[in-house]
Amino acid sequence: MRRERVAAVIKLSRKDQGKLQETLRRGTVPQRDALRARIALMLHEGHTISSIAETLQVSRPTVTRWRDRLAQSGVEGLQEGRRPGRPRQIDPAQRLQLLALACETGEDRAGTLPTLDALCARAVERGVVKQISRSHLQRILQAGDVRPHRVRQWLHSPDPQFREKVNAICALYRRAPKGSVVLSVDEKTGIQAIERKHADRHAQPGRVRRHEFEYIRHGTQALTAALDVHTGRVLGRCTDRRTQADLVAFMEDVARAYPSGPVHVIWDNLNTHRAQSVWQEFNVRHGGRFVFHYTPLHASWVNQIELLFGIYSRRVLRRASHTSVQHLRERTEDFVAQRNVDPRPFRWTFAGFELQTGEPKRHVHRRRS
Repeated sequence: MRRERVAAVIKLSRKDQGKLQETLRRGTVPQRDALRARIALMLHEGHTISSIAETLQVSRPTVTRWRDRLAQSGVEGLQEGRRPGRPRQIDPAQRLQLLALACETGEDRAGTLPTLDALCARAVERGVVKQISRSHLQRILQAGDVRPHRVRQWLHSPDPQFREKVNAICALYRRAPKGSVVLSVDEKTGIQAIERKHADRHAQPGRVRRHEFEYIRHGTQALTAALDVHTGRVLGRCTDRRTQADLVAFMEDVARAYPSGPVHVIWDNLNTHRAQSVWQEFNVRHGGRFVFHYTPLHASWVNQIELLFGIYSRRVLRRASHTSVQHLRERTEDFVAQRNVDPRPFRWTFAGFELQTGEPKRHVHRRRS
């Protein structure tokens, strides 16, 4: 019977042992480094090559290679050596310059979005590199997680009291003043009653639903709605137009729905919302119960009613076919009625801004007793 050959004795100093054990304790260490550390420690303990290979699920040549590297160079021999192959033609500094070049904004005569070929030519023209292929540049951009062809729009708010207004509205979302209600109000205008010229073809195995491209317009509607942000209850009214009179009539419905107690109204800076004389007169008629809060300029996302309008668009308008304005109005009213069968408020998680730093506040989640 062949006796297993014991590996050459590898003895590590206490310092080297501690360094390898510290490597194993770190959770972010690469797996290859952890494997080499385990091999070295087991060799130090006197295990055979076969037992190490079996325990760590690696091949015998792998254990032998790192045993030889340890015997020759010590713990430093476990580090990754230079790999064979042609050295890099573009050094790290040039790579950073290429990434910065791809991130530049602006327009040129060829258009607003430069192609990979244009970026390659620009890099050579500016002396960043002597030459580079489009595939090489693409790999560099991918490795740097840079996607210059992708654009995400944003809208800057010029309101000087942007953070203060957002914080005040978020405070109302978190908790309503005692004995009052908080309503989010807005209008969704220009809702088209569109009828598809031909009926949809239903989905079948292996074929998606097909939707006719041509359509017939039957007019438009405007939906004015109020969302009780703490109960989820919705009040809505469809009208042919969006005028000041239509909005006042809707607010009269709101006043009848909430006949007592303060009512905090959150809405945007639309001209019909900013008619101070109209709303002062309205408030006088209702005993001064209404308090109006205006969202910052270009900050419609602060208004929770926009979340409801998004759900309405997806469930009622998307891929729909409305044969008339009345048909659209009936489906809209049905949507509002269904929301009120089991009303649920939105979970608003944004707590506002830290006024000193401008960073978003962090929610403090309290356990229920």
